[in-house]
Amino acid sequence: MKMNNRFKFGLIGKNISYSFSKKYFTEKFHKLGLDTFRYYNYDLPEIDEFPFILYQREEDFKGFNVTIPYKESIMKYLDEVEEEALEIGAVNTIKVTSENKLIGYNTDVYGFQKSIEPTLKKHHKNALILGTGGASKAVSYALNKLEIQNKFVSRKSLESNFLYSDLNENIIEKYTVIINCTPLGTHPNVENSPSIPYQFITNKHLLFDLIYNPAETKFLKEGKKRGAIIKNGYEMLELQAEKSWEIWNS
Repeated sequence: MKMNNRFKFGLIGKNISYSFSKKYFTEKFHKLGLDTFRYYNYDLPEIDEFPFILYQREEDFKGFNVTIPYKESIMKYLDEVEEEALEIGAVNTIKVTSENKLIGYNTDVYGFQKSIEPTLKKHHKNALILGTGGASKAVSYALNKLEIQNKFVSRKSLESNFLYSDLNENIIEKYTVIINCTPLGTHPNVENSPSIPYQFITNKHLLFDLIYNPAETKFLKEGKKRGAIIKNGYEMLELQAEKSWEIWNS
């Protein structure tokens, strides 16, 4: 990447004023002395507005990050999707090539796997994934790579998943890793949390929340209270952001 040109990067999502990415990359550009690099938030009410962003001098763009709720619906606008992202069915990083081709990647898998791995214990063999959006698909893919059996939990009945109303003492006892992939508990709605039977959580459990603001969600506090290992999504975000940067520069 020629470092003297003007380059734009951006985040595609909905209600993203709180976004981690803009601050992270703006500070990164500053540290690296990349004064002509800019990172913008593209807050889209609907994904079909995405092509219009590209018409704004498309040769400037080098890459995008993609967040909820567009990690799946963005795929139809891409020229190519890398194999892992295709298998997952979700894209969170887009590279714009010198020919203005859009290539989709998924760096959530990498970020999540590297972040959760150090906290795992031998008895962590089964995991519940709360939510069924694009991020939860990446989480499931990473858990499969780690050979941890996993099931989704959602409000609607889908094949081979649990409903929240199914969760009981036996299930919670067996599934000692619980990952929140829902937005429940994100600032400012910090009193919200996924409706699981917290009373059955013990010090054998690991609770991982993809949310990073607040640093301790109600979900994590409930786990901590009962002796569980807890971790938020901040490190995962940093790791996947660095992976995006690597992809854009490759």
